[in-house]
Amino acid sequence: MNEHRRTVVNTAGPSYSSHGAHSRQALHLARYRVLRIVVSALVTLLVAAGYFMADINGVMPGPLTILPAGKTTSSISGSVRAAQSIADSVDLNKPIDKNATESIINAFAATPGLGGDFSLAIADSDGKIVDSRNADTPREPASTMKTLTALASSSTLDMGSSFHTDALLDPVPAGAGQKQQQTTLTLKSDGDMLLGAGASDPNHINGRAGLATLADQTVAQLKSKNISQVHLKYDDTIFGSVRSPAAIASNNVGNTNFTGISSMAVDGGRQWKGVEHDPDLYSAYPEMSTTPAHDAAVVFGSLLAQRGIGVDGDVAGGKAAKNAKTIATVTSATLAEVMAFTLRHSDNTLIEEFGRLLALKTGAGNSPEAATQAVKSRLDKLGVDTANLHMADCSGLSEGSQLEVKTLVEVQSHNLKSGPGAAAGEGLSVPGFVGTAKNRLQDSSAAGLLRVKTGSLDQVTSMAGNVSRKNGGVLAFAVIVNKPQDYLAARKAVDAFISALAGL
Repeated sequence: MNEHRRTVVNTAGPSYSSHGAHSRQALHLARYRVLRIVVSALVTLLVAAGYFMADINGVMPGPLTILPAGKTTSSISGSVRAAQSIADSVDLNKPIDKNATESIINAFAATPGLGGDFSLAIADSDGKIVDSRNADTPREPASTMKTLTALASSSTLDMGSSFHTDALLDPVPAGAGQKQQQTTLTLKSDGDMLLGAGASDPNHINGRAGLATLADQTVAQLKSKNISQVHLKYDDTIFGSVRSPAAIASNNVGNTNFTGISSMAVDGGRQWKGVEHDPDLYSAYPEMSTTPAHDAAVVFGSLLAQRGIGVDGDVAGGKAAKNAKTIATVTSATLAEVMAFTLRHSDNTLIEEFGRLLALKTGAGNSPEAATQAVKSRLDKLGVDTANLHMADCSGLSEGSQLEVKTLVEVQSHNLKSGPGAAAGEGLSVPGFVGTAKNRLQDSSAAGLLRVKTGSLDQVTSMAGNVSRKNGGVLAFAVIVNKPQDYLAARKAVDAFISALAGL
C-alpha cells in the first residue's frame, strides 16, 4: 500500500456571498467547523491569530481559506485584520495521566493482527516522553520521515519567499535594423515545480505562477523589440546532475509517487492526459514525467507560438548568455504554502526538493546525500535526538530509512512551539477534514483536535502528530508499525489510538 493514493479533500466551504436561510445555516456550520480547526491550530502551533483570521476570510491566500476554488474574490489584496483572541490561553504544563496512557497503549498492543514489530511514544509539550513502548527500537518510518525534512527546512529557509520563473532574452545582434529579428530566449526557474500551464492563479497554490501569463508578458516584450521568432532554451541546472535518491525506485512502481527534482515543472510533472482535477486537491495519482523541466519549456514554447512568436527548432536545455536580460517573470506561492501542499499530499518530489534547497542554503552540497546530511545537521542544532537516525532520503519513500519514535515525537514537540519552523506544523493533515488523514478519524468528538502526518508503505503504517486534549493541555505522539500481520487491522488500531489521545 502507498499513502500517496489516499483521498485528499477540498477544504473549501460555502462562499460568504451566499444569501437566504439555507445559505446562512450552511455558512454557520462551515464557520463552526473551521473555527474548531483554527482553534486547534492556535493551540498546537501558537501562531498569530491575525494570520489565520485573514486566511480564513480570503484576505490572504493560504491553505485554510474557506472560499471555494471556483468562486473567488476579485482581489487578494487588502489590509490584514488585526490579531484578536479566539481561544483561551493553553496550559502547556497540564500533566498527562500515566494510568490513562497505559490503558490506551495496552488496548493498541492487544489489537489482533498488529504483530510485535511496533513502537510508540506519547510526550508532553516539552517533548518529555510520558509513556512509550519500544521507543528505543529503530523502525522504518515511511512518510512520517517528511516531518523531519519539513522542520529542518522550514526553520532555515525564508518560508515567506517565493520561486521565480523568468524569460531571459539574449542580446539582439547589432546592425539588425528594422528587420524581423531572431534571438535566443531562455526559460529559467529557481525551483517552481507547481507551475500552471494557464494564467497565473492567485487562488491556488498549484499554478499560482502560470506559463500563459509569462508568455503574455514575454510576447509583449518581444513584439516591442520587433522580434517575431526565437530559439528557445530552458535552464535546468540548479540541482546538479543527481536528482533522485539511490533507492527510491523500489517504491515508485509506475512512476506515480516520485519524479526527480528539477528547476521547474507543470503540476509537479503529473501527466493527467485530459483528466479534470482540482489543482490543489485531488485523489488520483497519475504517472509522472521523467523530464518535467523539458515538458514545461515545451508548453511555454507552444504558448509563444499561439501568440504569434515562432519557435525555431527543438526546445533544448542550456544556460542563457551572461548578459541576457529578464523580460518577464511570474512568482509562485510562498514556500510556506508550498510546504502545506507538500505535507497534505505527502508529495515525495517536493519534500525532496525542500531537502535539497536546505542543503544548498547551508552549503552542504548539491546531492540527495547532502540533503539528508543537511536535515540531520539542522535537527541536531534544534536539539532533536538523531542518534539512531538513518535517512535513505528526505521523504521516507526509499527502502532502508530507520529512526526511533522519540525522534518523531521531538519534532512534533517543536511544532507545538512558536518560532522558526512553524510551516512544518501548519501543513499537517487534520483527520476527518483535510489531507492524507481525511478518512482516519474514528471518533467524531476528536474532530479538529489532531494534526498529523501519515505514513504508509507495503509493510509500514505510521503516524506522528500533536493533539489538543479535550480537557486542556497538549501532547505530541508518534506510532510506527512494521510488518503487521494484518495491515488493515494495524491501520485501524493507529486511528483508534490517536482518537483516544484527545481524551487524555
